[in-house]
Amino acid sequence: MMKLGVLVAVAVFLEAVSATSLGVVSTEGGMVEGKNIRLGFRHYMDVFKGIPFADTPKRFQKPQPHPGWDGVLKATEFKQRCLQMNLVMSDTRGSEDCLYLNIWVPHRDSVSTNMPVMVWIFGGAFLVGGSMGANFLDNYLYSGEEIAKRGDVIVVTLAYRVGTLGFLSTGDSGLPGNYGLWDQHAAIAWVHRNIRSFGGDPNNITIFGESAGGASVSFQTLTPRNKGLIRRAISQSGVALCPWGINRNPRRFAEEVALKVNCPTDSKMAACLKMTDPARLTMAGTLSLASSPDHPLVFNLALSPVIDGDFLPGEPENLFHNTADIDYLAGVNDMDGHIFTALDVPSINSDLLETPVEDVRRLLASYTKEKGKVGLDHAYATYTSDWGSKPSQVTIKKTIVAIGTDYIFLVPTQAALYLHASNARTGRTYSYLFSEPNRMGGFIKPYPSWMGADHADDLQYVFGKPFTTPIAYWPRHRDVSGSMIAYWTNFAKTGNPNNGGLSVPVAWPRFTAAGPQFLEIHANMDNSYVKEKMRLPYVHFWTSVLPNIAVNTSE
Repeated sequence: MMKLGVLVAVAVFLEAVSATSLGVVSTEGGMVEGKNIRLGFRHYMDVFKGIPFADTPKRFQKPQPHPGWDGVLKATEFKQRCLQMNLVMSDTRGSEDCLYLNIWVPHRDSVSTNMPVMVWIFGGAFLVGGSMGANFLDNYLYSGEEIAKRGDVIVVTLAYRVGTLGFLSTGDSGLPGNYGLWDQHAAIAWVHRNIRSFGGDPNNITIFGESAGGASVSFQTLTPRNKGLIRRAISQSGVALCPWGINRNPRRFAEEVALKVNCPTDSKMAACLKMTDPARLTMAGTLSLASSPDHPLVFNLALSPVIDGDFLPGEPENLFHNTADIDYLAGVNDMDGHIFTALDVPSINSDLLETPVEDVRRLLASYTKEKGKVGLDHAYATYTSDWGSKPSQVTIKKTIVAIGTDYIFLVPTQAALYLHASNARTGRTYSYLFSEPNRMGGFIKPYPSWMGADHADDLQYVFGKPFTTPIAYWPRHRDVSGSMIAYWTNFAKTGNPNNGGLSVPVAWPRFTAAGPQFLEIHANMDNSYVKEKMRLPYVHFWTSVLPNIAVNTSE
């Protein structure tokens, strides 16, 4: 027995001595050292938190290279998120010194080399968020550990300026805007230049993100600034073509902010704003949550990217030639719009409150207002065509969610997929619909029992939370998470979600203009979950019918 104990002790000692680790890594700014963690037998991971990819940004200016440091930088703690409002919009949190990234590098028998790299861009309406995500008991939402461990990829999460400091624009050279997009670009370029030192392949970088992060991914593929830096991209619930993706009237919002902080709105506005206290500037960019079917919440999202003639040289739909050699995978959640429409029409969440049919008309009238009564009548006929004479309350409520989902997320994503596929040279295109029902549906009010996947419901599965905190999930949730990590990391490795080392439940076909196939992602997938022409009548209405309706100016 004693002999066995000695052998075990020797084995443990030998494994400890031979722990695979990058140790101190040399980057362009200096030496960095992370933390090495043991994942299992001969399975380790180096985790680097808080590596600067740019200098502390100057207010309303593009990011600049970091001046570097002496000695070894201990990269073991997440840095503060960029200055932003707290979630109840009562105060600010974070810091202007915030341009840092985090890296997870898994190792097997030897130190990893030439690994695929996945770079995450967080969402949060371009207003809030951080590279590490929400935290509950030291369990950070955007920890890259599960993806890196299960998929054998390097995961990077980056920070970028948000809110007023990231996206305020006067619409001219005074404050051109898009500072948050420039930050993302600087981080991607830093990864391309430095990731080889961490065992990554600089020629196999996949950027992925959700919501405003998904739209950011889309913008990063469309800009000519990233030529040759990005191999593949994944947009979850957000693309550049979303109605909230571009601020069409940045000057008006800049003037509103200026008035709130006692700055003039004339030629001196930009200079005054640059000298204003950053916390006051941030609070001046507060999002109004007041909404109704007549004034939907989505129209309150004013701090967005702008067409600046620099990062975005033109309309997003005219820039897809820049994505010709980038593999692109994009999709939405089947009830993505619920997060918005539940605020616009609160009765949809209640079994007790009736949702009047008139609310359907009011919401559609808001979304089609440029086309007047003719646009509204076409829209109403499209969305009520299968109602019958007496639609149930569930039908009416689900129709309102579908209208919001289509307008805010699904139709723009389908349009982006068609444009990508038609501009592709070597780039491949994949489309998905995530439909795993919200875990609160039917259990915890105010979620109705008919709820599908709400906005952001996909994040927990992509980041492997059912494995990290198994007690909070059912086995079916681990099935969903395992499938999504397999598809996502296979795609990052090969450009094909079916091939890359991890087995998947269903073969996912490519999306083409002639055969617009998609995969519905769910716990119990089989071949019946491969479908085509996602919500085609509604996509056709928003992209072809509505834009071509002539407006009667005498209305």
